[in-house]
Amino acid sequence: MSHSAYRSARSLLVLALLTLAALLAACGGDDGPGELLLATTTSVNDSGLLDDLVPIFEEETGINVKVIAVGTGAALRMAALGNADALFVHAPDAERALVEAGDVINRQLVAYNDFLIAGPPDDPAGVAGESDIVVALTRLAAAGRDGSGLFLSRGDDSGTHKRELSLWESAGVAPGGAWYLESGQGMGASLQIASQRRAYVLTDRATFLALSDGLELVPLVERDGRLINLYSVMQVSPDKNGIKSAAAVAWVAFITRADVQEWIGAFRAAEFGQPLFFPAAGHSEAEATAELASAS
Repeated sequence: MSHSAYRSARSLLVLALLTLAALLAACGGDDGPGELLLATTTSVNDSGLLDDLVPIFEEETGINVKVIAVGTGAALRMAALGNADALFVHAPDAERALVEAGDVINRQLVAYNDFLIAGPPDDPAGVAGESDIVVALTRLAAAGRDGSGLFLSRGDDSGTHKRELSLWESAGVAPGGAWYLESGQGMGASLQIASQRRAYVLTDRATFLALSDGLELVPLVERDGRLINLYSVMQVSPDKNGIKSAAAVAWVAFITRADVQEWIGAFRAAEFGQPLFFPAAGHSEAEATAELASAS
């Protein structure tokens, strides 16, 4: 399938999910906390975190959770339209804009990890071990232009895609041309495509570790402070029609609770010899950034 076809298919999928969310939201207002429509990023979903967390929440509260895993951009649009009850996303600047617009409330930092550049083991662009992401991206662009490397972008307005574009801007590079591919898909699918095409890709660490056994990719550029990846939850404004506010309040309270935070920090850490997520409830973004730097 061509990259334009991938993007078209992804756009149709997002449209279908948004339509489904709108239909679910129209089914009723906050007449009880029996159901929660949670819009989330694919990286949270692909890591397997929600597969374990959601059943615990459902058992404790009796609330049935419907997870819509899309790029963060689509999740934020769902919130603005009132087509979700709560969000679990990772695009801080875009989230703050939604708070300022009054579309979401009670935004809480939940966890963090980091992004990294993964690529083929033989590293044709020669970026392995580079600790400066701007230097690495400049080198990747040069390798792309001379035909010695490919870069795969998600191209889907997700939190990862937003961060990637911001990093290219910091590097003074306008990516494009034959070396710059776009999947139009989520993180898991994009990693699979990058592995097949022997391309470099920006990925969150949790999804990369969770899927690493099936990938011919290795981490090459990491541990730059600009690669921190902050995850927050928030409620969609109860002023919007049909919002299950009681369920959203319960979700935010659950995921920021001390025992659940401890569970998030331990999630698959023994399996991979490192945490997939660091708990961060009650911390500021600056504190989380400093903690990641000290742990690197």
